Amino acid sequence: MDTNISNLMTFELIAPFSWVHGIMISIFDGVKSVLQISENDPGLALLLVHLNANLKAVFNDPRSMFVSTSVREYLFDGVRFCINPQGIAKAICNQIKESGSKTIREKSDGSLAFSFFGHKNGSGHEVYEVHTGKGDPMRVLEIQKLDDSHNLQVWLNASSEGETSVCNQINGTDASAYPPFRQRGDSMYIFSADICRSVQLFYQTDIQYQGIPGYRYSIGENFINDIGPEHDNECFCVDKLANVIKRKNGCLYAGALDLTTCLDAPVILTLPHMLGASNEYRKMIRGLKPDAKKHQTFVDVQSLTGTPLQGGKRVQFNMFLKSINRIGITENLPTVLMPAIWVEEGIQLNGEMVAFFKKKLINTLKTLNIVHWATLCGGIGVAVACLIYYIYQRGRVVEPPVK
Repeated sequence: MDTNISNLMTFELIAPFSWVHGIMISIFDGVKSVLQISENDPGLALLLVHLNANLKAVFNDPRSMFVSTSVREYLFDGVRFCINPQGIAKAICNQIKESGSKTIREKSDGSLAFSFFGHKNGSGHEVYEVHTGKGDPMRVLEIQKLDDSHNLQVWLNASSEGETSVCNQINGTDASAYPPFRQRGDSMYIFSADICRSVQLFYQTDIQYQGIPGYRYSIGENFINDIGPEHDNECFCVDKLANVIKRKNGCLYAGALDLTTCLDAPVILTLPHMLGASNEYRKMIRGLKPDAKKHQTFVDVQSLTGTPLQGGKRVQFNMFLKSINRIGITENLPTVLMPAIWVEEGIQLNGEMVAFFKKKLINTLKTLNIVHWATLCGGIGVAVACLIYYIYQRGRVVEPPVK
């Protein structure tokens, strides 16, 4: 982001859910790329049996599915497992490592570590090709290509060969700036590489940010509520997870999006505190307090320039807690979508930029507006004076005497 824009990021470990639930699933997600995603694959049956017998060696002698760790390890450094495995345990750890999950990486000592955002630390390797706005200012900074490709290859594509689905289309900017000349009632797109999809933002209301007028935009129902064949976007229904809470057609219920193919890990996206999510997911979780003011994604934009004034990108990452076939330690677990963490990534135009913006744009526009009306009123005044003078002069014309 531009250094003149304040960046704010907040992580909330969902309370009162013990956040070690997330770790509990997180550590098991070391194998979920092999187990949960392919749980119905008969070829993995032998691996599951061996894993059950080698849990102690693979997962550091777990007493239960719950472990304690630090926030830093959970989010970035990684919760370590597969520490000096031997024999079959070593083969299992190699299988986990080769699964290619972005959330798992090998440490310098050969152990493995799971973290939610470790793969994002020091990242930013994506190469964007964007529109310059030449010939069409409404397309300025619009993403044309990501890593030399016009589309993603993450979600399902249409059955016709070579036809890209709406889910894999890259639309909009990267959210650092927006097209200028915004109008009330319009919408715009941003592309988020974090969740591998484009997101449509809709006009909500006029706002004032420290004296700068703008428009507020927010996500709509089509973000994660309206997903499925009835909404012509069933390409988001990757249906990679077995024995979880989902509809008969493989799509998740409203308010949840399966990021398995995006993150190479069985992570489910919702809004914080499952705001707007279906009761199928909320009814088994205590402590949820959804609040649109706190948990909705929004951005305030200066309408003329498209400059972001403030905003908050708020999402929650969840995982299905469930029994895994042939893994004894999970046999009594209920099937429930367990919140792990919600993240708010925010921006605010800082004081220096606010002052600059007011001086160079707002005050200039006010001056031009005054000049405009002064000129208009002056022109009308001159026209009226000329008309009065003309009428006055007509009245003074004296007709010549009759001879």
